[in-house]
Amino acid sequence: MIKFLKILLINFLLIGALNANPNINARTAILMDYNSDEILFENDPDAQIYPASMTKIMTSIIAFDLLKNNKISLDDMFVVSENAWRLSQSGYSSMFIMINDQVSVEDLLKGIIVASGNDACVALAEGIAGSEENFAEMMNEKAEEIGMVSSNFTNSSGINDPDNISTVRDIAIMSKYLIQNYPAYYELFKEKTFTWDRTGGDPIKQGNRNPLLYKNVGVDGVKTGYLAVEKYSLASSMKKKDRRLIAVASGFPTKNLRSSESLKLLNWGFRNTNTFEISKKDISKFELDTWLGKKNKIQAVTKEDYYLTINKKDIRNLKVILNYEGPIVAPVQKGEKIAELIVFNKDEKIKTLPLFAHEDLKKVNFFKSLITSINYLIWGDV
Repeated sequence: MIKFLKILLINFLLIGALNANPNINARTAILMDYNSDEILFENDPDAQIYPASMTKIMTSIIAFDLLKNNKISLDDMFVVSENAWRLSQSGYSSMFIMINDQVSVEDLLKGIIVASGNDACVALAEGIAGSEENFAEMMNEKAEEIGMVSSNFTNSSGINDPDNISTVRDIAIMSKYLIQNYPAYYELFKEKTFTWDRTGGDPIKQGNRNPLLYKNVGVDGVKTGYLAVEKYSLASSMKKKDRRLIAVASGFPTKNLRSSESLKLLNWGFRNTNTFEISKKDISKFELDTWLGKKNKIQAVTKEDYYLTINKKDIRNLKVILNYEGPIVAPVQKGEKIAELIVFNKDEKIKTLPLFAHEDLKKVNFFKSLITSINYLIWGDV
């Protein structure tokens, strides 16, 4: 049989001016492609940080997980304790709930995500787990589950606690998990205002703390943070067409730099790199030639999604090759490995993906098989 090497993608155009790594004015930073998980930029990404209000991403994830599994509903009402109320009186960012208020899960989530209310965090944590301590255990279990190896959560809000720690790498992992697993609830993170019809006073309208939401550049999340010891931090995500990047940085000296430097990092990533969808699990189909089958072609698929992020200056060297011993001899059963997809950058093999038959291929009957074989012997035509 003949070994088939078919070049599927080659000679991408080199587009745009390319720059060296951005000079980001933050103590620690990371930029990640959402689809490929490729790290496009990092500056001491595993340094310990105090995540401050970025902790609230995990608080939201715990609630979203319970909502997704019908363990709670958005209409459930939680009673505000004195512990929760005291945070609204202590000078921290607050939703301004009152003792014994009955507040819906939906309003508490908006108070957490939009207004960054520490009081809302405690009310939600106590309503879900009975105590904030129990809730923190749930947060840490989830962190371990999703691969956050350098984080420890001690409360639901991220306010001062020397043991509430993380890294920008872990925050990026957590942000991707949020966006990927709760797309409907993630919409809350781009809401710019939340009005709480508080008890005993006029309604309070607060704006989202994320400054990049107001620039109309494709940013739709995620969460700011501030502690005096940590300075300013931001987990942000920008989407352009089908591509999304996630940036996390901490230790910005000022609030303005938090905004401008995060935007600079995201724009640098889009300007200097591209991400290509090489294959989607069970969706991208590759046609292979067959021999003695009832069809002349058979479709093959991969069993995993694969995206490749590459510097634009290297795009012209990208090749994707369909490699198989062929033509494929019938019969073939659906799910049988019949080929492979090989991705090269220059002469370097960077990924090999097995390809599996997407359908059964039955063999022709004996008479037709005989005629086909004779035809091949005479004409060399398969």
